[in-house]
Amino acid sequence: MPQMAPLYWLYLFVFFLLMFLLFFMLNYFIKPFNNISSISYDNKIISKSWKL
Repeated sequence: MPQMAPLYWLYLFVFFLLMFLLFFMLNYFIKPFNNISSISYDNKIISKSWKL
C-alpha cells in the first residue's frame, strides 16, 4: 500500500538516528584509538634510520 511508505521511511530514519547516537556514545566512553595508540607508543622506541 503506498499510504504506508511515509511511516516506513520515518521508522528507518528513527532507527538511523538511534544507531548514530549509540555509535557516538560508545566512541565517547570507550575511546578505542586512544587506548591503542598509548599502548603502542609506550612499548616502542621510535628511531629513524634515514636522514635528510
